[in-house]
Amino acid sequence: MLRIVIPKGSLEKATFELFEAADLQIRRSSSVDYKATIDDPRVADVRILRPQEIPVYVAEGLFDIGITGRDWIEETSSNVVSLGELKYSKVTDNPVRIVVAVAQDSPAQSVDDLGAGVRVSTEYPELTKRFFAARGVQADIRLSYGASEAKIPDIADCVVDITETGRALRAAGLRVIDTILTSYTELIAFPEAAQNPQKRHAMSQLLTLLNGTLEARGRVLVKLNVPEAQLEAVLKVLPSAKSPTVSRLASGDYAVESVVPKQTINVLIPDLKDAGATDLLEIPISKIVH
Repeated sequence: MLRIVIPKGSLEKATFELFEAADLQIRRSSSVDYKATIDDPRVADVRILRPQEIPVYVAEGLFDIGITGRDWIEETSSNVVSLGELKYSKVTDNPVRIVVAVAQDSPAQSVDDLGAGVRVSTEYPELTKRFFAARGVQADIRLSYGASEAKIPDIADCVVDITETGRALRAAGLRVIDTILTSYTELIAFPEAAQNPQKRHAMSQLLTLLNGTLEARGRVLVKLNVPEAQLEAVLKVLPSAKSPTVSRLASGDYAVESVVPKQTINVLIPDLKDAGATDLLEIPISKIVH
């Protein structure tokens, strides 16, 4: 039913891992094959292409849905329907930023401090052109095919580049002076396909699986038993997504379970035991669907 295009390159590994965790495993004959399959009745065809191209191809109706970044949707000015953000990136679950960066010793503190004719190297020429024009800065914008940070100061005065953690820019001796765009990964659709009731339903179901998987990341289910006398003390220690599930046992004690952040589990389990909990279980979660 749905023709899907997913990103090749920096997002490829993270996207494959997300789909597999969502029980939508992407299969292909080799790592260099651009065609793939997903064993799901809602998926007719899968292609793997550069994220820069995906908004254009989806807008043209060559694919029903695709995964790309907000940065490339804005750069290409593509007419697509956003079905929602998928909050993951190539390294972390944080958004990426499109930033303006200069050399550490540059006097510029913002784009407004850059003079007319400033040389800008970027993989986002259209987005950069609109941003500089809106700030009233006349810029000489030059398309970069990568390694933009290496072009300062000989080839460019500043760069417009993507950053997730900022480490690469700092390592290159650069300093961020402005942010053009904060970009999450998005699931986008061809407008006509999104208006088709059958296809839109299938799109929504796939998005439920993907978002449910992302929601479960970094969370675990904690189950425990507790005597009635210690129940209040245990509940004060125990965080939950909404409120813990509490059930009375035949013995008169209580069974309690709650979804909690994985990063705090090393502190939480000993604290629960100190508060009177027994028979504690930590269980991985695959999906959380609200």
